[in-house]
This record gives sequence, structure tokens and C-alpha cells, in this order.
Amino acid sequence: MSASHKNLHSKLSIGGLLITLGIIYGDIGTSPLYVMKAILGDYAINADIVLGGISCVFWTLTLQTTIKYVLITLSADNHGEGGIFALYALVKKTKIQWLIVPAIIGGSALLADGIITPPISISSAVEGIRAFYPTMKTETIVYIVIGILFILFTIQQFGTKLVGKFFAPMMLIWFAMLGTLGTIQIITHPEVIKAVNPYYAYHLLSIHPDGFFVLGFVFLCTTGAEALYSDMGHCGRKNIRISWIFVKTTLVLNYFGQAAYLIHHEGSTLQQLGGENGNPFYLIMPHWFLPFGIVVATLAAVIASQALISGSFTLINEAMRLNFWPKVKIKYPTEVKGQLYIPSINWLLFFGCVGIVLHFEKSGNMEHAYGLAIILCMIMTTILLNYYLIMKRVKLYLMVPLITIYLLIEFSFLIANITKFAEGGYVTLIIAMILISIMTIWYLAKRINKSYTKIIKIDDYKKVLMELSEDLSIPKYATHLVYMTNANRVDELEEKVIYSILQKRPKRADIYWFVHVNILTEPYKTQYKVTEIAKDDIYRIDFNLGFREPTKINLMFREVIRDMVKRGEVDITSRYESLNKNNIIGDFKFVLSEKFLSNDNDLRWHENIIMNSYFFIKKLSLSEERAFGLDSSSVKIEKFPMVLHAPENIGLTRIIK
Repeated sequence: MSASHKNLHSKLSIGGLLITLGIIYGDIGTSPLYVMKAILGDYAINADIVLGGISCVFWTLTLQTTIKYVLITLSADNHGEGGIFALYALVKKTKIQWLIVPAIIGGSALLADGIITPPISISSAVEGIRAFYPTMKTETIVYIVIGILFILFTIQQFGTKLVGKFFAPMMLIWFAMLGTLGTIQIITHPEVIKAVNPYYAYHLLSIHPDGFFVLGFVFLCTTGAEALYSDMGHCGRKNIRISWIFVKTTLVLNYFGQAAYLIHHEGSTLQQLGGENGNPFYLIMPHWFLPFGIVVATLAAVIASQALISGSFTLINEAMRLNFWPKVKIKYPTEVKGQLYIPSINWLLFFGCVGIVLHFEKSGNMEHAYGLAIILCMIMTTILLNYYLIMKRVKLYLMVPLITIYLLIEFSFLIANITKFAEGGYVTLIIAMILISIMTIWYLAKRINKSYTKIIKIDDYKKVLMELSEDLSIPKYATHLVYMTNANRVDELEEKVIYSILQKRPKRADIYWFVHVNILTEPYKTQYKVTEIAKDDIYRIDFNLGFREPTKINLMFREVIRDMVKRGEVDITSRYESLNKNNIIGDFKFVLSEKFLSNDNDLRWHENIIMNSYFFIKKLSLSEERAFGLDSSSVKIEKFPMVLHAPENIGLTRIIK
């Protein structure tokens, strides 16, 4: 881990605070674009409803975002990294098997949410154009939104370094604008400040036409809290906590400003005040300021989407390391740690977003679908957090009320959001279900796979391998033969590796290497260990890599060999006489085994579904050699039948003449 990266997590700096504004608060920061509009709906403005609405927003931001996420959850970091999978990696140590369920559901829900956040934020911002061109067709707005999305997803491959320089000052302007516009309105109607009294929030539920279900719209103000936790690795805890004071102040000022404006126009509807797309966010702006306001809002919405996209890459990368997701290609566009780009996920998200825009067309329709998936994610985080607090031995009299209060709040939000299912919430839930099933199949298949892998002791075969290495009657297969092994213990190997060396076609080599990659639960580490099993004949190398490190086995293996040669631990020159005289290095050949489902299987029905789905998904994912970063010129792939529950005895009868 580089020194500069370490400092990023521990040091508080103006630069760090600015970067935090640019990366983390996009999603929460753009909520004033649609929350009040959603709470009011098409009804006439009523002062009590307005006060109740902002009271609910104020307390949701305080309890949910400030206390739960900024104060408590950010403390649950895995070596500076946050997010639901990082939290799962921490509580995994409790050895409680079922905790994988909230981890998978939460991760899938967060990803599904990543598909609806960009369209709702960008559509809400672009619809502001209607303040100038009330006749503008919905199709035109849809095309503009898709165009912006296309540009946004295309620039992902260059990394966020380039964009980051632009993001931070942009978000600073955005929050300053939110605060200023709100303050101007509050000065005209200072009585809105009384909405800080939670009584108004409680009162709202009894007077709002939608009753309790209005909470579904209130919830939209805190949807970015989960993204804030996922992106902790980019900015560090201290920077997030300090900058949140500024962000929350400007958000609250803006909400209260919108309320002051609305109370002033009590009795009208939003449509009467601002045409078909009347939005209190734009209504509080002076007319001359609107063009500037729309541009800033659109840019802020794009930045909000950026935070979720980079969060999705991080999430999938962690899921791959935790064996929840098939191996996919990852690129590292910049030198900055933790910045990655996953092409397949990027374009999958893009098509998902475009689908959402075409399906819902207006941001008002998207509000109905938004929030259902994210509340599921928040409940799952609370469950995992509960076990984290148990692990940290937090006193029960503190923990029980805390977790109970949050489960109550979140289940209330969930129930209020349930009505959204029919109005479009089914879209995100279907996406989440697909993701959950991929993660579950992958995880279960890996477990079935592991339980049927026969492991043997290397010592039993050491003598045979050394003799094979010297047996000149067998043509030499390679100077160095390298096998990737999944056996965790240094003195063990899979049976199929020995089968491949001795029985398929005896593979004579001067030196046999067994390489094992161990993925750690901490993000950044690159260590290796060499075990000499037989001098100059058999070696094993164990790589210990952090779950955020790229697996580039080709380069790493070469580095290890160079180091061993330097220390005089191994001689890698070719053993052919003519080549040895001239110090020519011998060739390296990697052998990877690829399994296929054998026809001789006697599978139980559920194993059949899991394994067939697994092999289907595997076809679409990255091959082993590319996942390990090997050069295909020196790789031999061997296909192995995978036999689970082989039929014991077919029961043949011999006919004797």
C-alpha cells in the first residue's frame, strides 16, 4: 500500500474534503431535485403537509444518514474499505454461515439501484428545461437524457482521475447554490424552522392524502447513504464525517427554503405554479438564474451517477473475490489504488439505464420505482452491522435499542415502499432477483465443486515425481511445468494434478511448480511464500493477495523466480547440454484444468440445476488463463470430467457360453 494511499484514509485535508464532495455525495446531494415534488404530488399545497414533509426529511437525514451511516457504520471499515461486502468480510470471522444471505441480497439490491439512480437524477435535472420551453416534447427530453448517459458511460474507461478534478469544484458550487437558494427563501418565511419539531413529522402521516405511504417518498432523501459507505475507500472516514456537516447544512437549508416558498403559495398546485413539470427545486430560483441552475443541476446529476457507477465496479470486484460473481475482465485505468473499470458491468449498467429511461420516460414515474431496492440493502446492512457490533463486544443495553430502532425505521420505510412495487418497483426487484440468483448459483456451485475435489498428500508422490524428472526414456514436456492449485495446505494437492502429470500423458519436466493464490479479507496486500518440497525438483509458491489487488500471476511468478535465482535458491537454466553451456533459460509451461460436467453423474435435482446454470454462466465469463493474467502461448488447458455421485454399480451380468 503506498504511503500516499495510507494518508488518504487517516489524514484530514482540504484536498481530501474537496475530493469527498466530488465522489461521495452525488446521490444524496441531488435528492432536493425530486423529494419535495414527490411528497406533494398533484395535490394542492397545504402548509401542514409541507412542514410535515420537511420535518420527516430533516429527521430521516439525521437518524438514517448522520447517526446510522456517518457515525456508526463508517466505523465498520475493513482496512479503510467500506460497503456491504467489506462489512460481510469482517463479520465472516464469526463463522455464522447464514450471514451470506444478507450480504448477497444487499449487494444485489445496491447494484439494481445503480441502474435507476442515473436516469432519475439526470431526468429530474433535464426536465428543468421546460421552465423555458413548456412545449418541449417528452421524447426530446428522453433523447437528451440517453445522450448524457452515453457520454457518461463512455468516459468511464479513462478512470475518474481526469473527471475528479472537475467534479470537486462542481459539487462545491452545487452545494453552495443549494444553501444560498434555500436561505433566501427562509428569510422571507422564517417560521418554517419550527418544522425541526418531530411532532410535524408524526402529524404528516395522519393528514397526507397517501397517509403512511408518504414515507416512500420521504425515503428518497437518504437513498445515497449506502453509496456513501461503499465509497469510503476512496476518501477516508474523517474526510466524510467533516464534509458531511457542510453537506447536511446545505441540504437542510434547501429543503426548508423550498418549504418556505410552498407555504407562501398555499392552495395552488405545483402544476399551476410551474406548468406540467412544476418542481419546487426550480420554482425557488429567480427566472434569470434558471439557465445556470439547470446546467449546474444536470452536471451534479451526472456526478451523482458517477459515484454509483464506480461503486458498482468496486462491488463486483469484491463479489468476485468472495466467490459470489463469475470472473470478468477488470481494467485499471489509473495508478490510483481502488480505481477500476469493468467493461462488461459498465455496458450492462448503460443498457439497464437506457431501458429504464425508455420504460418510464418521466422522472415522476421513476420516483415510484425508486427506493424499493435500496431499502432492502439498508435492512441487510443493519443485520450485518448487528453482528459486527456483537463481534466488537458492544454492550447489549446500547446495541439492542439501537438495532431495534433502525429495524423499526427501515421496516416502516419498506412497508411504505411496498406500494411502489406495482407502479414500477418490480423493475428494480426483477433486476435484483437476477443478480441474487447469479450470486447464489456461483457461490453454491463453488461449494459443491470444493466438496467433490479429492485432495492428496504431496509426500506420497514426491518420489515418483523426482524419478519421472530423471527418466530419460520419456520425452521432456517442458523445463518448468507450472500447475495452479486450489489446495490450501502446503503439503497437499488436488488428485487431478497428479493424474495429469502421471497418467494422462506422463509429463517429464526438470522442475515442477505448484502455485496457489490466496485472496485475503483485507483490501491491499501482495505477499508470497516459497516452499521447497524437493530441492531442484518440486516447489510450491503461495501468493497472498488483498481482495482489491489485480491477479497478474504471469508477472508475479516471474518476479518470484527472479528473486529465487538472485538468492541462489533455484537454477532455471535449461538442462539440455547445449543450452545449459550457453546459459539459456528453460521454458515455462502453465497447465490449467478446466472442468466439464460428466455424463456419468448421478446428481440430485437441485445440484443439477445449480451445476448446469454454473457451467452456462462460466461460458460467458473470463477464462481461467485470462483471469490469472497468463500468456496464452505458454498455457495448456486440460479438460477434466467433473463427476459428482458416480453411480456405484451398474449391475452388469456376464454371459458365459
